[in-house]
Amino acid sequence: MNLFSFIFLLLICFNYASSGSDIHIGYQFMVVVPVDYRVGFTGRAFLIESNETAPNFKVALSVEAIDEKYSCSLQVFLGDVKVWDSGHETRFYTTEKCLIELTQDGDLRLTGPEDRMGWKTGTSGQGVEDDKSSLMIILCFLLCFNLKQRLQILRTGNLVLVDSLESIKWQSFNFPTDVMLWGQRLDVATRLTSYQSNSSFFYSFEIENKGIAMYLNTGELRYSYWEFKPSMNRNITFVKLGSRGLDLFGDNYKKIAQIPSLKGSPPLRFLALKNETGNFGLYYYSSEKAKFEASFQALNSTCDLPIACRPYGICTFSNACSCIRLLTKKNKGSSDCIEDISGGFCDGKEAEMLELENVGSVLKDDPTVVNISREACEDLCLQDCKCAAALYFRNASNGVQECYLYRLVQGLKQVEEGTGFSYMVKVPKGTGENDGPHNLKKWVFILVGAIDGLIILLIVGGVGYWMIRKKRNITLRSEVTTS
Repeated sequence: MNLFSFIFLLLICFNYASSGSDIHIGYQFMVVVPVDYRVGFTGRAFLIESNETAPNFKVALSVEAIDEKYSCSLQVFLGDVKVWDSGHETRFYTTEKCLIELTQDGDLRLTGPEDRMGWKTGTSGQGVEDDKSSLMIILCFLLCFNLKQRLQILRTGNLVLVDSLESIKWQSFNFPTDVMLWGQRLDVATRLTSYQSNSSFFYSFEIENKGIAMYLNTGELRYSYWEFKPSMNRNITFVKLGSRGLDLFGDNYKKIAQIPSLKGSPPLRFLALKNETGNFGLYYYSSEKAKFEASFQALNSTCDLPIACRPYGICTFSNACSCIRLLTKKNKGSSDCIEDISGGFCDGKEAEMLELENVGSVLKDDPTVVNISREACEDLCLQDCKCAAALYFRNASNGVQECYLYRLVQGLKQVEEGTGFSYMVKVPKGTGENDGPHNLKKWVFILVGAIDGLIILLIVGGVGYWMIRKKRNITLRSEVTTS
């Protein structure tokens, strides 16, 4: 190695040591955790940021009040939007302090009191290898030893831990959360996940061999509610978010499909899976409004969302929720909404199926059985104590009959008459016995559309009242003019 090369390496070492946008070996920072729990509390310290003009990326150490405890995590923000969180899958709850440290052996970690470990990159001992023969190189590496690994944020928003040869030892892009950033790539069998607050439900946006799909998950249950497949049954290898849409690639890195952004909109910055609705969208930054706006959303109707209404609720044509109500022997004069009784028939309790007219479901799964009758589909659910509902579909064009079984009653929506759907809910046997099956089904159907009817009545009444007032005002003005 010549003297110039040695000086060049020393300059690199000096640059690493003097950079203000990196975190180096030995770095520590702490955020104090309050003694008493404070609802809505957020303590946040920004550690490093990218050099782009706003909105740029910032890395923060955060303490947040969640579920009457304090969560400690490392987070990445694009402007004011959180795009990555170390505690996305598993939260680290702590007291007294939240400490981040890049240890001498190259491990980035979060700890609490008494050095209790909450999260780490697992990069201990992955620094520069001393396999060079040149004494000057070894000397330079020794001079740079304490700087051989550092944490930095790239212009793509990828948070990386690199060594002095720029080799990436760990990166946040390998641990996707609920956001996919511009330039980020997701391979087949990876997914984004989004968790509902105070709920056992969570959503997933999954890259599969034959397409992209969104799922509603709870426990071992998993139902799809949206999908996109390339034409000609082509296989996907990976997807990547570009400036103009989500690009799907097949073999040999060939683009085979795209979910495009709105034509003429600014370049995309991220894709996000929303934690409350389960919808996903493509977002750009509006300089005029100084905020991020959606250029594309997968689901544009409230009733297409998986949890538009509570369990045993039906989303109507007016995007309002109507619950399933029943008349019983003991309660013949009034009606109550059905509560969540799914899974309540495994103790020997007898049941029957209640058919809901003009009701379907946005939740999908592979058909349990095909080419069977509606009655046979009904019996399949009755024989399975964990079955809560069944959806029977007959395709009028080809005559194919499909039966779907569900262990939860969720995602119901009103559909047009004659679409071939028949949705059946399992209820305790004898429900509505005094009124007969026909009257029971009619009662349920009427109540499903009750909110729609009320809304229409209010609209018609309002228009009529407005017309009467307008006519009256014209008459009064005419009388005043005549006087």
